Amino acid sequence: MLSANFRHSFVWLASIIGAVTLLQPAAQAEDVWIAPETPRVEFKIGSESYVIERIQNKENVISGTFAKTSRSCPPFCIHPMKAAEGVETVGELEIMDFLKGKVSKGAGLLVDARIPEWHNKGTIPGSVNIPFTLFSSKNPYIEDLLLVLGAERAGEDNWAFDDAKELLMFCNGPWCDQSPRAIAGLLEIGYPPEKLYYYRGGMQNWSVLGLSTSIPTGPATAGRQ
Repeated sequence: MLSANFRHSFVWLASIIGAVTLLQPAAQAEDVWIAPETPRVEFKIGSESYVIERIQNKENVISGTFAKTSRSCPPFCIHPMKAAEGVETVGELEIMDFLKGKVSKGAGLLVDARIPEWHNKGTIPGSVNIPFTLFSSKNPYIEDLLLVLGAERAGEDNWAFDDAKELLMFCNGPWCDQSPRAIAGLLEIGYPPEKLYYYRGGMQNWSVLGLSTSIPTGPATAGRQ
């Protein structure tokens, strides 16, 4: 259900789009790097600074939700590698590139498409939580959302997406349908598939690789109570 402060949330979302400044990776003594030339990634959104790096403890193992190997299917079935035709599937390094090449320049958003209950447990640094249920023609505020994302009205029932943001969507992993449903909803509305990306690995693979997560502390969810 949409909250009463939905419009206020989009004012906040609009204020951070294009406000990301990526910082140069800092020299580190740690030996568990992200990639051969990338020990860590640091960036800033508005007044908030973020760091993506890997856990340095080589004996570390994951536990809890993302350590589970089996869930009831349906609903938690394994999803195809491609979310939809024309939508590129990406991995962790591509997320870093997206933050540097798109988010830092105001051309894209890293979207956590999960419901707030999951998002609040931890998310990828630099992401914005827009629950998958909002990416639907049935959402009474879909026009507000599309306008914030850079789309423009092109008639009573049509939209122009020439200046729309590129969106990289993720949820909990290969067994989670929240980001695929968000992508399907956007495509139904007419969002160009070439402006959409799917991180199939989601928070499960992100956690397996020991990458940083952040706990939301502010009003970073559109529609949050």
